[in-house]
Amino acid sequence: MPVITIKPPTGWEAIDFKELRQYKDLFYFLVLRDIKVLYAQTILGFSWAIFNPAIQIIVFTVIFGKIAKLPTDGIPYFLFSTVAIIPWTYISDAMTKSSQSLVSEQSMLGKVYFPRMIYPLTPLLSKLVDFSISLLLLVGVLIYYKVAPTWNMLLLPGFVLYMVLIPAGIGLWLSSLAVRFRDVKFAMAFIIRMLIYTAPVLYSASSISPEYRLLYSLNPIVGVMEGFRACLLGGAIPWEFIVPGMVTAVVMVLTGAMYFRRMERVIVDVI
Repeated sequence: MPVITIKPPTGWEAIDFKELRQYKDLFYFLVLRDIKVLYAQTILGFSWAIFNPAIQIIVFTVIFGKIAKLPTDGIPYFLFSTVAIIPWTYISDAMTKSSQSLVSEQSMLGKVYFPRMIYPLTPLLSKLVDFSISLLLLVGVLIYYKVAPTWNMLLLPGFVLYMVLIPAGIGLWLSSLAVRFRDVKFAMAFIIRMLIYTAPVLYSASSISPEYRLLYSLNPIVGVMEGFRACLLGGAIPWEFIVPGMVTAVVMVLTGAMYFRRMERVIVDVI
């Protein structure tokens, strides 16, 4: 009778998409659970998805639009900031939730086997619900300022996908690192505060000196902000700010997934 020896994999591994598809029901359940739990026992419920970015937009408009008077390429600051704050809120929330997904769900990890990659990917979909609701605020602002849709709007789904890639890449990296280094939880608050100033959320990317623009555009958040503004407000698509960031986002997702797969075999033991 042949003897079958089961050994843990060694070295780097590719993403097992077939295995992920087999657990799609669990993935769906976790996404649905996150959505239900998020606003459970709250008075405003899903209205928080509009209230949170609205407060940020008002504060930034007063401080950076009225007092600091940052350049916005002639766009009213309230409109300028709204178009960027909506995707930024998704990126920051999904990134924070994804980076802590394994640590916060450690009680379930040792009980039954399933692809651990499901956990950092779950917030990417659950937070899209908040993003979709907050689009109502964005549409209202566009109507108020009488912004007519352009053909650029057809590219918006592509930039939404681009937006999702950013927390996916960072979440895969940081969630696997957080298993060993709990400093990630405390570092995330600092990282989020820094990232909002390193991307054109509060100011226009055109204010960056030409000699630094290539280096600046390697930040994938830059491309998302500029892409959303071009799609929703019209004008030429600033590909010089978008393409380098897209490359960075894809590299982050691929390397993050590979590193996560390498760490997956020791996650339960370490956590």
